[in-house]
Amino acid sequence: MKAVLLALSLLVLLVNADISAHEYADGEEVTLYVNTFGPFQNPQETYTYYSLPFCGPKTLEESKAEGLGEALLGYELIKSGIPIHYKKDVEHGVICPKTLTAEEAGLFKSAILKQYWYQFFLDDLPIWGMVGEKLDDPEGGEERYFIYTHKKFVITYNTKRVIEINLTSENPVPVNAGASLEFTYSVNWYPTDVPYEKRFEKYLDYSFFEHQIHWFSIFNSFMMVIFLTGLVSMILMRTLRRDYARYSREDDPDEDHDVGDESGWKQVHGDVFRAPAHLVLFSSMLGTGYQLICLVFFVIFFSIIGAYYSTRGSIVSAVVIGYALTSFVGGYSGGGFYARNGGKQWIKCMLSTAFLFPSFCFVVLMALNFIAVLYESISAIPVSTLIILILIWAFLSFPLTLWVPLSAETGTARLTTLAASTLCHTRSLRRNGTSTRLCI
Repeated sequence: MKAVLLALSLLVLLVNADISAHEYADGEEVTLYVNTFGPFQNPQETYTYYSLPFCGPKTLEESKAEGLGEALLGYELIKSGIPIHYKKDVEHGVICPKTLTAEEAGLFKSAILKQYWYQFFLDDLPIWGMVGEKLDDPEGGEERYFIYTHKKFVITYNTKRVIEINLTSENPVPVNAGASLEFTYSVNWYPTDVPYEKRFEKYLDYSFFEHQIHWFSIFNSFMMVIFLTGLVSMILMRTLRRDYARYSREDDPDEDHDVGDESGWKQVHGDVFRAPAHLVLFSSMLGTGYQLICLVFFVIFFSIIGAYYSTRGSIVSAVVIGYALTSFVGGYSGGGFYARNGGKQWIKCMLSTAFLFPSFCFVVLMALNFIAVLYESISAIPVSTLIILILIWAFLSFPLTLWVPLSAETGTARLTTLAASTLCHTRSLRRNGTSTRLCI
């Protein structure tokens, strides 16, 4: 239990990390990182930015070590080499001149045809831009492809910290083999009164993503649920009232009150205390379900006390760590249900609970990872990250799943005794005023 509390404390410290490193002095370099690019219609298909023949530094230098969530989401930040200094405007800076070969022109045309976008990061703030645009010839000729060669950065600041950054792609130039391009950029700095703690609220604004809440549809759905709930409740109450009246009558020699007299859904009571056919599998699925429910509340709780959205990949890291820390819930609930239904091989049930969900996720993950590697996508998870996931499961999730039954020597005996008492219930038969104990 101490290990669980320690892990929770570390997670809170991770969420509320120190942000003093985001302060800059006048003229200090602010590093611009390039991340990925991919088709607009499929945001999950991403590739490294320099897979396209953009201008880049001679030596590619990656950012600091990635976190677990960043590696799982496919982040790979590389320094762009574009010199940006704090509060120093740049009217017209040249990134590099470039003459396109036939192969490079084909790559750019393919990217423009598929509406490729790219992503940058400056002071941990994400920005997006489009590679180019396609225009149809009004005279009915061939389609023309244009690439944006100028990047305009508009950055706002508050004292020593960056608050907001906007990127505008300008100066479209036709893409043809042998075309001479000059990639340029400009930087403009403006002061603002927005505090540093609220700089990510822009990304949470519904107008930023053009997602509007349809209140009428929500109200309509809510009223429909209320109406259906009332209708079902009325039918159920009428049925129960009629049954109660029948059971409350005095003994009638022409009426049989035995169990066999009941029909339909009322016969379900005979299966409530009967063990399912595949008890181990059912117990494992039940325990996994309870664990996932606790995981959802776990992530929501930490999202309330900390700002997940301000750190790349923090929500994915919280899900992985949260699943490992809530493993004892799956072991306890699954093992308890197994014992209450007369199960004897509790070790088999615990192993099934520990392996069921992780093994399914691992198979799906490896299949998707194989496809990502086949297409050279940046979404492919590195081997080192897979090893970390396996170690988290082996040394945190797996022991916590077995922690409840192993912590008490008499746990299984107590559960078995409880199961024996639960499987028997008393049903009162009104035929002769006697009471019969039925064990199912």
